[in-house]
Amino acid sequence: MASIIKANELQDFGGNSIITSDGAGVVTPNANGIKNVPAWSAYIPSNVTGQSWNSTIVLSCSTEIFDTDSAYNNSLYRFVVPSGEAGKYFVNLYAGAKSESGGGMRTLIFNIRVNGSNEISYQRASGSDFMENNQDQKHTVSAVLNLSAADYVDATIYAFGGSGSLTILAGTTLSGYKIIGA
Repeated sequence: MASIIKANELQDFGGNSIITSDGAGVVTPNANGIKNVPAWSAYIPSNVTGQSWNSTIVLSCSTEIFDTDSAYNNSLYRFVVPSGEAGKYFVNLYAGAKSESGGGMRTLIFNIRVNGSNEISYQRASGSDFMENNQDQKHTVSAVLNLSAADYVDATIYAFGGSGSLTILAGTTLSGYKIIGA
């Protein structure tokens, strides 16, 4: 025989709310141990023009969509792991660029970095017809990273082989969250 327990809140022995219910079947987790936090998402709101080829460009994701722990620095364009939040994180970069002018064989490498070092990259292969002027190149790079407190995550595009200038596209987004149970 099955039992039914009815409650609108589950608390631990310290009186801390773990789970609440609105009485209509919507359950809200309240404890960080059962939520994917810290979590953040930030994007570039408008095209960034005039970027130089043959350089590493830190992606200026300055507009936050959300930031659960106030851990995203929108002036340095990086997420910094808060104290006590070390663990495995899923990080995603969606980035776009296009060549404004110039010619030559061109290559873009999209990077997710940890503490300024490339952790995972996606290279768009070059070729004589690669990146015609004003042709958008959009790519996604994802990684699961083992991060310690005070580590930071940012994103770059390394652009080489071209001449003229490059535009980083609006909507380029850096997002991530701590994986629970990992």
